[in-house]
Amino acid sequence: MTFLSTILLFFPTFILMLTGAAIVYLAYSPSIFSILAVLLSIYGLPVIVYRWHQWVYPVPEGISYLRGKEYSPWWGSHQIQVIYITIPVFEAVLRLIPGAFSFWLRLWGAKVGRDVYWTPGLEIADRGLLEIGDRVVMGHRVTISSHIIKPRKQNLMLYAKKVKIGNDVFVGAGSFLAPGVVIGDGTFLTMATNLSPNQQVP
Repeated sequence: MTFLSTILLFFPTFILMLTGAAIVYLAYSPSIFSILAVLLSIYGLPVIVYRWHQWVYPVPEGISYLRGKEYSPWWGSHQIQVIYITIPVFEAVLRLIPGAFSFWLRLWGAKVGRDVYWTPGLEIADRGLLEIGDRVVMGHRVTISSHIIKPRKQNLMLYAKKVKIGNDVFVGAGSFLAPGVVIGDGTFLTMATNLSPNQQVP
């Protein structure tokens, strides 16, 4: 693990501590500034750090390895995002506001169309590796992961690739979309559909 990998390993803890401090500040001194401090610590700083990281260390699509002397851009990007997987309520709140979650994903670099419906139980592992069309419905407990990891030759092989979803798609509850999945326009996925890496649904 490189030095930068070790630093980013503590990024979620730093965000939690910063958010806690902002909440204490809000409790003792309620104002627009203390409210903004809470929002910035939860939603602002991670996006800013991620965009800087993506600019310096863009996540490559394809196969790479996590062990070794070279820094893994995916590892860093994952540590920046992992707090939203660990504490899903942060993003679930955004899904209650029409258009807010789609805007949130765009901030991370995703391409999201108009009139996309997100259920509160959704889990997204890689926010910047998404392309979603218009009028898409995401069912309850849908998981979208643009990466997979598997042991290979005493190392950990990472495969990362964008998940692409067309227009007018319905993704049934409990479905899992793996890296490289491409779903064509007008597709209806039944409940608990599991799509393998690079699988295409025309």
